[in-house]
Amino acid sequence: MLIAEQHTKVLIIGAGPSGLMMAAQLLRHGVQPIIIDSKQGPTDQSKALAVQARSLEIYRQMGVIGPILANGKQAGGVAFNEDGKVLAELSLENTGKGETKFPFVLLYQQSKNERLLLDFLTTNCCPVYWDTNLISVKQTLGQVEVQLQSGTETINLTANWLVAADGTHSVVRKQLQIPFTGDSYAHEFYLADVELANAALTGNQVQLYLSKAGFAGYFPMPEDNCYRIIGNLPKGVEPSEDLQIEEVLPHLDNITQTDNNVAHVKWFTTYRLHHRMADSFRLQRCFLIGDAAHIHSPVGGQGMNTGLQDAYNLGWKMAGVVNEQIQESILDTYAAERMPVAKELLNTTDRVFKIVMSTSWLTMLFKKWIMPGLLKFVWGREGLRDIFFRRVSQIFINYRHSAISLHLSNGKTVKAGDRLPYLKVFDEKKQEETDLHEWCTKPGFTLIILGKLQELDLFTLAKWITQNYGVNLNFFYLPPSAKNEEIFKIFEVANGRKKTLIIRPDMHIGLINDVVDIEMMDNYLNNVVGLHKTSATK
Repeated sequence: MLIAEQHTKVLIIGAGPSGLMMAAQLLRHGVQPIIIDSKQGPTDQSKALAVQARSLEIYRQMGVIGPILANGKQAGGVAFNEDGKVLAELSLENTGKGETKFPFVLLYQQSKNERLLLDFLTTNCCPVYWDTNLISVKQTLGQVEVQLQSGTETINLTANWLVAADGTHSVVRKQLQIPFTGDSYAHEFYLADVELANAALTGNQVQLYLSKAGFAGYFPMPEDNCYRIIGNLPKGVEPSEDLQIEEVLPHLDNITQTDNNVAHVKWFTTYRLHHRMADSFRLQRCFLIGDAAHIHSPVGGQGMNTGLQDAYNLGWKMAGVVNEQIQESILDTYAAERMPVAKELLNTTDRVFKIVMSTSWLTMLFKKWIMPGLLKFVWGREGLRDIFFRRVSQIFINYRHSAISLHLSNGKTVKAGDRLPYLKVFDEKKQEETDLHEWCTKPGFTLIILGKLQELDLFTLAKWITQNYGVNLNFFYLPPSAKNEEIFKIFEVANGRKKTLIIRPDMHIGLINDVVDIEMMDNYLNNVVGLHKTSATK
């Protein structure tokens, strides 16, 4: 299928998880992009496996969470082993309970994420143009000019904006000459999707094996008796396309001190890990997301989830600009918000990975005698365990220092820029339970007023919204009640007082104010965010 258009508002290069999520977010906000990929079509061979709570919250907002939960498997815990002996076991059950609707790590292959997003695109009449290569990129002040190759056909296309989601070897990044700063790890690694017949491996527990000979990790997949195994290639075994799992099995048996008993091999590949980050996530009208912008070790299952959040962050902003609803300056906040996240993640995963892979006598001593007790100590403290979950699940990420975060409150716990806390709400009118995240499922910003308002005040607010922002601002009102005390406590709303919250489309808090003031809300939306008033767009 060839691209018929000569111009598009948004061109997305790459149909992996990040690119597909970018397209899905644009579609949610009424923008029809063009998305291409050099592959022949979707694949079932993919490296990422863990879907974190923050990504599940995004999927829930999109209305597609059901199939994901039905076809995934919750990780029950993590076991650290050395020389066939268990050093420490950490249960993941109930970790993060109350922090999110999804207090767990879900094992759900990257390929399944891609197919789910492809279904979303298909439902919204947005095809992926497979077997289409980017040949050249040229930018002018008003648009991006690209040359594409599809089979024997050469296609010239212009776009208002280009989003590069074309992975580690991004053609866009290279053509824009954006440095990809970092390095490669010394070891060569293998990945195997296999079916095992081994009673030593539990059905939902991640097994990590540490040894002087190397490292191996076993990750249970949703299918019965199926595991993803990753590890370093043993000395003397060189990576090649012809390499078979049989050549690493003796090494793997040695590390695990057990017979792996592989019943079936679905996929086996070798690869090298990198830790790199682009010096810029934007150059004029081109943006980098996902692996095109940052790559790191697989520690903590963060890579794919970070790419999904890149797209989630950029999607609503770009849609707002394309739809002429938000000033173009909003796009500056993408790199400002996401680059610090990527940098911190890169540094954290790099430090942990180096400890895991080190075979120095001092590190091995630490891993064998100190680390088990340290892990048990940390896991035995609820506060420390919660901190761990918040980081791994990515619900801790905040944009407090963003130019579009405005904190006009004495509150110390929740601040502008934070992800909206997951808090249950009892709807007194409908006499049913919901939650704050459910209130934010519609595209656009969400205004939440906590506290008692008079009928006239409610009418005035509703009239202001209708006349100035329409569907771009959804409104919810929560007066005090016995069943909703926890919400007022979390947001530090004193008796008789009120609180104004304006939630961004990506469920981060844009504004917190201790008063309900239309002029101040108007200033935030119009001048801080750059959201045009409805009358201005007619």
